[in-house]
Amino acid sequence: MKDLAVCTDPGYTPAVLPSRFHRFARRYVQDERDLPFVYLLLQISLTMLPLAVLLFVPAVVGTAWWMAAGLYFFLGTFYFKGPLGLMMHCITHRPLFKKTHGWLNKYTPWVVGPLFGLTPETYFTHHMGMHHPENNMPDDESSTMFYQRDSALSFLRYWADFLVMGLPRLGAYLRRTRKRTLHRQLLRGEVAYVVAVVALAFVNLPATLAVFVVPVLVTRSVMMLGNWSQHAFIDANTPDNCYTNSVTCINTAYNHKCWNDGYHISHHLRPALHWTDHPANFRQNVDKYAANDAIVFDGIHYLHIFAFLMLKRYDLLAKNFVNLGGRYGSDADVVALLRARSRRFARPVLVVA
Repeated sequence: MKDLAVCTDPGYTPAVLPSRFHRFARRYVQDERDLPFVYLLLQISLTMLPLAVLLFVPAVVGTAWWMAAGLYFFLGTFYFKGPLGLMMHCITHRPLFKKTHGWLNKYTPWVVGPLFGLTPETYFTHHMGMHHPENNMPDDESSTMFYQRDSALSFLRYWADFLVMGLPRLGAYLRRTRKRTLHRQLLRGEVAYVVAVVALAFVNLPATLAVFVVPVLVTRSVMMLGNWSQHAFIDANTPDNCYTNSVTCINTAYNHKCWNDGYHISHHLRPALHWTDHPANFRQNVDKYAANDAIVFDGIHYLHIFAFLMLKRYDLLAKNFVNLGGRYGSDADVVALLRARSRRFARPVLVVA
């Protein structure tokens, strides 16, 4: 176990001498604290977009094509994916650009997102239309409740179920809950994506697979891994309590790279809270975390949580567990807590009248 340590996660520090571009760009964004997103979009636009176009150029073949494809996969999967994906998460809740420049808010989901396997509108409709309203409860079609969260086999079932049935179930949920606008958004984005991919496949099949198909499989797998880890530990007595159906990861490099995404409890409690405010919000409310028996880890993030669960290394999870308020007397007590909260819930039995 660990005691609560000094915060090393990023906050906001205003630029003392803002550059000319900084002064120019802040006229367009709703919140100056989000200017790092603008810089990220510029980096991606100057690297990933040209590479994607290059892969479709008929003259680029053989070794040159494979080198370009390898660089595209590396940048898209290991360098930009985390920051871009979690930037998408942030701007889903808080649009990046002002209403007067609202058309710019379409650039990320419709131009940049598809390069990373984020089909247009799907992330928004899933996250805002279902995941947050349902809060990982049974009506959330991506809920982790009914899976044994320390079982690799159980995760494979969860992964396969989402890949095959995730979109149909999301569409059915939006229809069932009469969220017609979101349902139209989902259909518009998915149909446009499928039509574009089919059309481009006739132009250059290898490039289409590399640019638009493989990233979808990778991204949806990573998203499921993330959701699994974020909602791996659930108190059976209060499964709808955000303090006890999610986790918080503090003091990790991941929070610097991915916009404080480790603060998942406070994100579910206050979805519109700015990403730079989460560390301070956590510190201000730490007594509530302790009172609600929340699970907080220090120095590890979701990939560690996933790996430790799959390996059943509860000792390593307990080693990085923050003992808020001195609630637990030993690592063994923490292991017992984590094991209990990773157990699957029995699915409710439907009674047909």
